Amino acid sequence: MAHLDVHDSGEGTPVVLLHGLTATHRYVVMGSKALERSGHRVIAYDARGHGQSDPADPYDYPALAADLQRVLDERDIDRAVLAGSSMGAHTLLRFALEQPERALALVVITPAYDPADFPGDLVRWDALADGLERSGVEGFVEAYGPITGPWAETTEKVLRQRLSLHAHPAAVAQALRQVPRSRPFAELSQLAELSMPVTIVASRDEADPGHPLSVGEEYARTIPGARLVTEDASSSPIAWQGGQLSRVIADAAA
Repeated sequence: MAHLDVHDSGEGTPVVLLHGLTATHRYVVMGSKALERSGHRVIAYDARGHGQSDPADPYDYPALAADLQRVLDERDIDRAVLAGSSMGAHTLLRFALEQPERALALVVITPAYDPADFPGDLVRWDALADGLERSGVEGFVEAYGPITGPWAETTEKVLRQRLSLHAHPAAVAQALRQVPRSRPFAELSQLAELSMPVTIVASRDEADPGHPLSVGEEYARTIPGARLVTEDASSSPIAWQGGQLSRVIADAAA
């Protein structure tokens, strides 16, 4: 069984943090310890093939959801608040649809998956994988293309930092090819089955075009009683602000 790099700290209501594609466990609440200080047990881990976790083919949502179950089972956690960004958000949604009794609440951060637009721009994902395999971080950044807008400098800095943290970049490249080809769920209407408290953290299109505000809004309309949280116009995305995002997660865990 492949090793997953898991970090477990704090005491209280368990909160599991799931990161996005090409990120690591550090890039959900950006190093903030506010959740631990507010009385939560925080479990954050590197997804298979990412960070310090072992490569483990396949890289798809059934496997990612099974890894989440394993993390919970190995720590004797029956129920937890699940908070995930992008790939992590889609992973926890699949898990919650399959095992709703194990989710105290969900915090779905910057979702990007649109069943009506699946599988999306696979050419771009494959180009990013090719760039990473060919020339490492620099190849990935080159394939990513020009980064524009008021947060361009911060975006490129974080991109380089997080890509440098992977022990197995070839596995990340494999994930870049496989994850976008995997469905976390088949139809948007399935999200109406979720009965636990759900918070959607969405970014405005101009700040984070890879995770459209419209997708988060559609999720919030579909999930009964879901709360939609987003930043003010011209502000940096809440998903990039560890302390503020931690407060949103703590509110969901209350």
